Amino acid sequence: MRSKQSYFFYMGKYFDMLLEDVRLREGLTACMNCGVCTAVCPAAAFYNYDPRQIVSTVQTRDDDAIEALMKSDTIWYCGECMSCRPRCPRGNTPGYVIQALRNLSQKLGFFVESEKGRQQLALKRSIGENILRTGYCIVPKLVKAELHPEQGTVWKWILDHDEEVYGRFTENYNREGAGALRKVSDQTLDEIHRIFDVTGGTEMFEAIERHSDRKAREMGYDGADEQYFIDTYTRNSNEHY
Repeated sequence: MRSKQSYFFYMGKYFDMLLEDVRLREGLTACMNCGVCTAVCPAAAFYNYDPRQIVSTVQTRDDDAIEALMKSDTIWYCGECMSCRPRCPRGNTPGYVIQALRNLSQKLGFFVESEKGRQQLALKRSIGENILRTGYCIVPKLVKAELHPEQGTVWKWILDHDEEVYGRFTENYNREGAGALRKVSDQTLDEIHRIFDVTGGTEMFEAIERHSDRKAREMGYDGADEQYFIDTYTRNSNEHY
């Protein structure tokens, strides 16, 4: 157990790390706990979620409380709509605070301690890798039918006939040229990779893979393999409401 002196020495460590993120500095000035952010938050209408409480916790600079936040499902409920931003009477943006918490949680590996946090691997391997591989967040051909049973048999047919279907919308579907769903040039993809390298995106992706692999082995998987990916992508305990 920490002594009183050592407690105050360590208190604020995570807050100082959060302060390195411009989103925390921009998003948190002086919260007065009015609760307007929670009142207008769409996520709060569906989840057991209170952005006011998150901001209040961060303001305490209590390392134990902030660490618990970063290990929880709570910070992953935010849809980043930023409805909170124009409505806060003190000019705070709880959505920015939550982005900073998410980023630090990924860096430190805390995200793997919650169900919603572990789903970051699924996002990285789907949307994240789609961007690096194709230049698009979502490419119809890569939306696998087995991972999206809610799409029904029609989606399987569309995937099998994608050239015919999407060719009706653009003459350059998956081809070089102008228009939607065109093939992104190798030069542009190289530039996207460099942007990820410079901005820390590549480092973040590596951290997600590394910490996910560690957690997967703790849970009895053979590392962050295909089965772990599918399970994190498709399973939901329904305990978040």
